[in-house]
Amino acid sequence: MASRVPPLLEPYLGLPPEASLILLSGVLGSTANWLVHRYLYTLLAPPPSPPSPSTGAVLNHEKTEKTGDVNVILVSFLRDYAFWKDGAGRLGLDLDLSMRKGRFTFVDGLSDLFSTFSSDQRPKPSTVASLGQRSLSSATAQGLRKGLEDTITQVQAASPGRPTVLVIDQPDLLLAASGDNVPGNILRETLLDLRENVHSAIITLSADEPLIASQITSLEKEHAEFVLSLAHDAYLVIGLRLLDTGTARDVSGVLRMTTGGQSYDNSRNVDERELLYFVGGDSAVRVFERGQ
Repeated sequence: MASRVPPLLEPYLGLPPEASLILLSGVLGSTANWLVHRYLYTLLAPPPSPPSPSTGAVLNHEKTEKTGDVNVILVSFLRDYAFWKDGAGRLGLDLDLSMRKGRFTFVDGLSDLFSTFSSDQRPKPSTVASLGQRSLSSATAQGLRKGLEDTITQVQAASPGRPTVLVIDQPDLLLAASGDNVPGNILRETLLDLRENVHSAIITLSADEPLIASQITSLEKEHAEFVLSLAHDAYLVIGLRLLDTGTARDVSGVLRMTTGGQSYDNSRNVDERELLYFVGGDSAVRVFERGQ
């Protein structure tokens, strides 16, 4: 039976370690959208009531303490707020309510990105669409830094002491859409600077073979270098891909969890494994081991 958060994924979804980066990579036909929705649900959904001692549910209680009061800033360069709101709603998470509580902020990274793009490349300030929603309006590394630093400062000032998780969906769009204005090394440095201001970060990227393996064009080289550098910076890398044998009626793709380039203490070691997953027509997800 499919669940909101498949049990095999629970160990990977809680509040990430402080100063850590989780990298989610997908390919065409096997994107990480559904996984980002599960991260949002885990971090933002109201925690269940603490279990009574008789239940013995110690792990659930520990998870509640770690994820019960977190700010989330979602920056999406390919998908609008309606997409994320609809997917979260299918899981029972009301993003509008989380916004009103000051726990969730959405930054639109595409709609206005080129609306004020000028030849002098000076970063334009991010615009506020409504309470809890902002919009980036400069396709430069400086514009990205300024817009997100302002957003992080505003969110943290409203709730001091509450950890903030920065989720960035497909920042590699900037490599393809802005030409030479945002080189991969500059974008990586910008993300490093932003990560210093939050508790942890989750980033999704495309890892299709033409972008990673061929490295013939300048874009392919920039993209491959950017993805590999973030994998080196990451604490956990979750890669999604299609089945090696093609399509199957009851399997959507493969999840592979591996340790990134950054080491942590032994209590935070990543359980490296490979799992299969299936996304149903109702967006319910089932995660299982091979042979199940």
